[in-house]
Amino acid sequence: MTSRIGIIAGGGQFPYLFAEAAKKAGREVVIIGHKGESHPDLEAIADCFCWVKLGQLGKIIKFFQKEQVAEAVFLGTITKTRIFRDVLPDLKGISLWNKIDVRQDDAILRAFAGELEREGIKVLESTLYLQHLLFPAGVLTRKKPTAGQRRDIDFGFQMARAIGKLDIGQCVVVRDMAVVAVEAIEGTDAAIKRGGALARENAVVVKVKKPDQDFRFDLPAIGPTTIESMQEAKAAVLAVEAGQALFFDRETVISQADKAGIVVVGVQEGADGRLVF
Repeated sequence: MTSRIGIIAGGGQFPYLFAEAAKKAGREVVIIGHKGESHPDLEAIADCFCWVKLGQLGKIIKFFQKEQVAEAVFLGTITKTRIFRDVLPDLKGISLWNKIDVRQDDAILRAFAGELEREGIKVLESTLYLQHLLFPAGVLTRKKPTAGQRRDIDFGFQMARAIGKLDIGQCVVVRDMAVVAVEAIEGTDAAIKRGGALARENAVVVKVKKPDQDFRFDLPAIGPTTIESMQEAKAAVLAVEAGQALFFDRETVISQADKAGIVVVGVQEGADGRLVF
């Protein structure tokens, strides 16, 4: 293992948390931040730092090679709708983009990672050093799901898995065994709000990994804004696949949910295909 590790950072706290944990593990952190996405505080924690714009793949590779980075991670969020604006690719970025036939999350990220690895930069799992952030199993709130909500969770889990297989999204909103919203490029919070407007109240939000989820990037993630969106949507239940999603600010989220009367539960798929709560 080399002493340096590269971080390709998007938005949110994940890049900062990872940098802290990597430093505690004795690693130097070389961070690339995306303008308009990454938090400026990352500059202070980095041993070396570089700002890039979306699509500047060549600049990323040259910076890592200059700083002798042989291992890197993808961390944080990128506003997906920005692929239609604010993208200023360099020649290497344009070349890669033109090779991607289907411009869905997995296709883009796998192609990006493949290009880095061809240049001698191995892409590692994003949960390295941060296994404690994975979503736990069981009911986490004081309120438990009703029998009807359990049926909706089971139904929603299968629907979310199906859209994940198509690389559309990781989340669905259901009510009374009907899908009222499917997450696509707009993201989870927008899907929850849209689903709440249609369901009116008591919707069940289910978020799962994709069937072929690559732990190097794009893991499902839950945080305080998820519960805020659910409150706005008057949703009743949040069910997340345990061990397969990131859970930020856990105590805050559970406290928010308890105050709002929202059920939060980590579910697992058993060997027989049935969900375990």
